[in-house]
Amino acid sequence: MRTGEKIAFLRKKKGFTQEQMAEILEVSRQSVSRWEIDAAFPETGKLIKLSRLLKCSVDFLLNESEREVFDEKPVLSVNVAYQFIRDCGYFFLATASGNKPNQRPMGMIYCDGNSLFIGTDRRKNVFSEIMDNPHISIVSYNLHTRKWIRITGDAFEETAMDIYRAMRDSFPMLVQKYGDEDEVYFAVLRLNISLIEIE
Repeated sequence: MRTGEKIAFLRKKKGFTQEQMAEILEVSRQSVSRWEIDAAFPETGKLIKLSRLLKCSVDFLLNESEREVFDEKPVLSVNVAYQFIRDCGYFFLATASGNKPNQRPMGMIYCDGNSLFIGTDRRKNVFSEIMDNPHISIVSYNLHTRKWIRITGDAFEETAMDIYRAMRDSFPMLVQKYGDEDEVYFAVLRLNISLIEIE
C-alpha cells in the first residue's frame, strides 16, 4: 500500500471528509486529494500532524512494506454519528469556560451529509462559552444498544442561510419559539470534528 492509499484509507476509517481533514491540517482540500493519489507528498510538519490525527506512525505512512494491524471497527462518518444521536434522542454537550468544564443536555442536531450542526440560543451561556473556547465534546448513550458515542472537535457559528433554514425545518418548534422578533437569537453552530468514537 502506497502512502496516498494509506492516508485515504485511514482518513475514511476515522470518518473524516477530505474537507474536514484539510481544515484540521490547515491545508486545502486539493492538497489532501493530491496526497491521496500520490500526486504530491505532505511536508514533514504535515506528515507528523497526519500521523497524530490518523493514529499511526510516520514510518507506517512512509514505508510501503511496513504493516500495522488495523482493527475492524466500522468507518464512522458524520452520517453515522448523526443517526446514532438521533436514535438516542438527545446528547450532552461539554464546553469549558476558563478552567471550569460545563455540560448540558441538548437535542437540536442536524446533518447536511458533510457536517454536523447544533442549535442554541445566543442568550445562553453555552453560546458565549463556545465563542470564547470552541473546543467541545458531545456524548450520547443509547439505552437499547448500550453503546456510547463521543465526538470531539471545534464549534463555529454557521452563517449560511440554507443551513439555518434546514435546521429550522428539522425542528418545527423553533418557528414557534423564535418568532420574527426573536429570530436573531437563534444560532447554528457547525462542528469541525476531530474524532468520532462509538463504544
